[in-house]
Amino acid sequence: MRDYDEVTTFLGEWGPFQRLIFFLLSASIIPNGFNGMSVVFLAAAPEHRCRVPDTANLSRAWRNHSIPLRLLDGREVPHSCRRYRLAVIANFSALGLEPGRDVDLEQLEQESCVDGWEFSQDIYLSTIVTEWSLVCEDDWKTPLTSSLFFVGVLLGSFVSGQLSDRFGRKSILFATMAVQTGFSFLQIFSINWEMFTVLFVIVGMGQISNYVVAFILGTEILGKSVRIIFSTLGVCTFFAVGYMLLPLFAYFIRDWRMLLLALTVPGVLCLPLWWFIPESPRWLISQRRFSEAESIIQKAAKMNNIAAPRVIFDPMELQELKLPGQQKVLILDLFRTRNIATITIMSLLLWMLTSVGYFALSLNAPNLHGDAYLNCFLSALIEVPAYITAWLLLRKLPRRYIIAGVLFLGGGVLLLIQFVPAGAYNRVLPYIVMGSLTVFIGIITLFFPESFGMTLPETLEQMEKVKGFRFRKKPRDSVQKEENPKVLITSF
Repeated sequence: MRDYDEVTTFLGEWGPFQRLIFFLLSASIIPNGFNGMSVVFLAAAPEHRCRVPDTANLSRAWRNHSIPLRLLDGREVPHSCRRYRLAVIANFSALGLEPGRDVDLEQLEQESCVDGWEFSQDIYLSTIVTEWSLVCEDDWKTPLTSSLFFVGVLLGSFVSGQLSDRFGRKSILFATMAVQTGFSFLQIFSINWEMFTVLFVIVGMGQISNYVVAFILGTEILGKSVRIIFSTLGVCTFFAVGYMLLPLFAYFIRDWRMLLLALTVPGVLCLPLWWFIPESPRWLISQRRFSEAESIIQKAAKMNNIAAPRVIFDPMELQELKLPGQQKVLILDLFRTRNIATITIMSLLLWMLTSVGYFALSLNAPNLHGDAYLNCFLSALIEVPAYITAWLLLRKLPRRYIIAGVLFLGGGVLLLIQFVPAGAYNRVLPYIVMGSLTVFIGIITLFFPESFGMTLPETLEQMEKVKGFRFRKKPRDSVQKEENPKVLITSF
């Protein structure tokens, strides 16, 4: 039985059809870039202080000294969560006493911000923090918002592949695209933090599902030589483009509800792509829908100005695929044998720990010294040369050494941050943790089986023969002769 790539060799690698699929699928990733990072601006916490009501009977001097000072980064600033007890200072004001001269401010009784807060509008007109006062005793809700978004991402990661195997790549791609866009729009009408956060979890599910399924669909349709470009300069670069658009939108739109509205527009513009992006022929074959798969390949050949063979799939091959008894693959099969389970666990660690470093650094970019919008834009911009570098390296060098090398470099830099003078220890600690985890996963990567120049396994049976760092490269011909990958199993 011939491999799918062998069957469709006549299409070429980079014709009009492949270019259309490449750019349309990559463009569908743009909303993922700003939805994944939007919490940076939606949940930003402006400078704030306790509100002193205008009705309070205070002199100008006492109103100016109603907030105690605290030391922050070596300078005194107004306290964000405390004020002097209003009844006490109102009494001093009525008696004509002056703060600092007649009254020792350090000895005054303090109270919480019982009348709410005043938020600075120098940078943000409104955020969910200012909308629902997520500060002081409720400041834990802001990081929880981000965490719950990534809970949605985790859930979406589990179900997206299973759903696309069951219902098709194209259907799930656009369904999750609609979920991401639709629930982002619904967030605009949130009446409280709880409603916003529940909707944000669903947005996270749609966001990662859209990304994963677009990635799968592109790698299944595009040829071997284009897949590396698609997975680096395509999907990843367009994600960075969406990420770069986020601070540009946020700079000109300082109200969080209007910003969310603007961020839903690109998602709506992606929905008409339904009429241009086809279903994966590989998935259709796995579902034994051969005529539909052949129709898509015929249309691709016509778009590429290539005469397709009269018979694309040999009837004998189709007859073999129709035989009963094909084994259904479940996610638990990834842990069925020791070898596959080891590679699965290492892959999970690689993705999880790399994501910890990436998102922690990206979400913290606006908190660095300087302009929050510029910092966020530069954080996104620097990804573009990184993806170009990755593409160039992946063409020539073994994969595991590339990954391990960049992880060692990134982790080492994070660990060196602790030697930068003047920062409190609690600010350095996250970088130490991220750096240590990144170096650790860099070491783990060295135990992965090498894939550079290899014919990739497409079934669990083939995967069981891959032996990590003990794996030795075989010539392509010998690997294919030993076990030629079958068309049916590509949906896994």
